[in-house]
Amino acid sequence: MVAELIRQAGGGNVGGMFASQARQHPDAIALVSDGRDLSYGELNERVNRLAHVMQGQGVEPGERVGLLARNCMEYVEINLAAAKIGAVNVALNWRLSAFELHHCIELTTPKMLISQPGYLDDLYSLDIGPDYEAALAAASPEEPKIDAGGEDGLIIIFTSGTTGLPKGALVSHRAIIARAAIYGAETGAPAKDTFVAWTPLFHMGSNDFTFATLLRGGKVIVVDGYQPQMLADIVETEMVHYLTVIPGMIMDFIEVLKARKVRPKYIGMIGAMADLVPRQQLAEITTLLHAPYLNTFGSTETGMPPATGNHVSIGVAPTSLSKRQNDLCEIRLVDEEGGEVADGEPGELTIRGPSLFSGYWNNDQANAEAFRGGWFHMGDVFRRNPDGTLDFVDRVKYMIKSGAENIYPAEIEQHILAHPQISDAAVVRRPDARWGEVPVLFAARTDDTLTAEDLIATCEGKLARYKLPKAVHFIDFDDFPRSTTGKILRHELEARL
Repeated sequence: MVAELIRQAGGGNVGGMFASQARQHPDAIALVSDGRDLSYGELNERVNRLAHVMQGQGVEPGERVGLLARNCMEYVEINLAAAKIGAVNVALNWRLSAFELHHCIELTTPKMLISQPGYLDDLYSLDIGPDYEAALAAASPEEPKIDAGGEDGLIIIFTSGTTGLPKGALVSHRAIIARAAIYGAETGAPAKDTFVAWTPLFHMGSNDFTFATLLRGGKVIVVDGYQPQMLADIVETEMVHYLTVIPGMIMDFIEVLKARKVRPKYIGMIGAMADLVPRQQLAEITTLLHAPYLNTFGSTETGMPPATGNHVSIGVAPTSLSKRQNDLCEIRLVDEEGGEVADGEPGELTIRGPSLFSGYWNNDQANAEAFRGGWFHMGDVFRRNPDGTLDFVDRVKYMIKSGAENIYPAEIEQHILAHPQISDAAVVRRPDARWGEVPVLFAARTDDTLTAEDLIATCEGKLARYKLPKAVHFIDFDDFPRSTTGKILRHELEARL
């Protein structure tokens, strides 16, 4: 019993930490959305009322609350209310098919479901809207009893795998608190910062940084998806230390910024996933927003670590995107047998650290594979340079086996994306009778006079000949299939071959 009390005291509760901010700064603005502001005091009262509503529905510590909604104020309230009573928020992706959604619900067995109208009409137990507001109005504003913390689960976020059904990554209070601390330490974000949550809150990007901002007394502006004119308004009027920009939206946002002649008030840095962005776009977007590009490499399972370090300077189209290992984590690069590889050799990155998630929900097989040897295996291949920096090679699962050689698509893409007339590109595998698999390139060009031969010629002398694409398919930029985080879905391109 005493050991359990010690565990609770040492872990900390995200909802309780938010309540502490509300007591210290009740009048400070916490949330902004659709012209509506909520102070810390107002938000905390609404969160308390919702926590009591959840308890009235029979939600006990450790039980799940399913949430299916677009970005909105209520999303944040539901996250914090679940945290206060030790429940686990199941962040359902509204873009999934009905079959996939039912899989996620059956996997996590929520005690309660909350949705926006039209998503789960046959299943919901509380609809965001008038019913939601009426339920809050009838509930107590008092602080609920807080028992959860530390290793207790806080949120389940589903990974966007390219094959199979989504896996639910369980993220604890400990991990969210660690991610908030790492965000502040690694980026220099001020405690009372403003964060713009426009990417989906059912993914780690907006979710992690929303928690990090509210736990440190800052302001979160909630935007329902990519709305370029609204984002332009925000950067002209708000001081923002970190603005999320992602592959797939940058080219369009560049045109908006140019057309409006936007003059940012202040942006400390922008990003993410620089490896996936055409190099000339990095130069343009950093120039227009007067901010360096954060050279990120994290994941749902790890947060900002292992290698979100270094920046792309303003106005630079980089030839290298080497990364720096984050503080507050340990990493190893290993071969298929788990032995560490030598510097300069490709190896899968494995990691330990406090920001790490707590495994995939109800998936012992995936956990046994991912956590073998007591390290989390990310499935990403890196090389360590003599100066200690890290170069991303590719995902293990994307590796192309061509004859006796291993080809990583990202090795080819980095040269293609450096071409000034390419707006995006992806390399996929194609079955081959002689070699087993060969690389094939899909590319979007800004100049129709650019030929396949011209493009392949830019790689000659930089890549071994067996790595050169065996075919080039030019498609429109908007024809690239993408995930909600802007990543190109390679398996859908492969299906077109």
